[in-house]
Amino acid sequence: MTRFKINEIFYSLQGEGFYSGIASIFIRFSGCNLSCSFCDTQHETGELMTQEQILDQVTRFPAKHVVLTGGEPSLFVTKELIDGLHAAGKYVCIETNGLHALPEGIDWVTLSPKTAQTILKTCNELKVVFTDDTFNPHDEIKAAHYFIQPCDMGNSIKNNRILASCISYVKENPRWRLSLQTHKMIGIH
Repeated sequence: MTRFKINEIFYSLQGEGFYSGIASIFIRFSGCNLSCSFCDTQHETGELMTQEQILDQVTRFPAKHVVLTGGEPSLFVTKELIDGLHAAGKYVCIETNGLHALPEGIDWVTLSPKTAQTILKTCNELKVVFTDDTFNPHDEIKAAHYFIQPCDMGNSIKNNRILASCISYVKENPRWRLSLQTHKMIGIH
């Protein structure tokens, strides 16, 4: 029986990107294949859970929208888990760095590349986290929606400079939209 290392399962609002503001059930997997200096999630610890235990927790919440996140969920998620979530009436989204193949059946893919290359070349939503003065728009990736998101560097001066750069980029490249971390702005998990 497959066990997944789950950091947490919680119910909140999606705070970023296309589905910002949507009631969502988050399944946060433990572990990642990268070690980004700006990572804002503590995902290293977790509890081993079976698919049935995960589904039991997920079905306690009224929302249909489920977000597989991490860490890097693509390292762990299986087609069987996705099928189980669909059988429970859920719409399955994943937030991935794009360095690992995804199982079939995911309803919405948010690709947030953290390196110059990814193996994923198509997604529903491309969300690039902007951290400095250089921006890689990942032109080789085809997406239905393009978002640039200012990285929270923990320094208001840097954050203001990064935000101003993102706003300028969107104004010069109108296919892109600004994504803000609204969950942090309003103080929810």
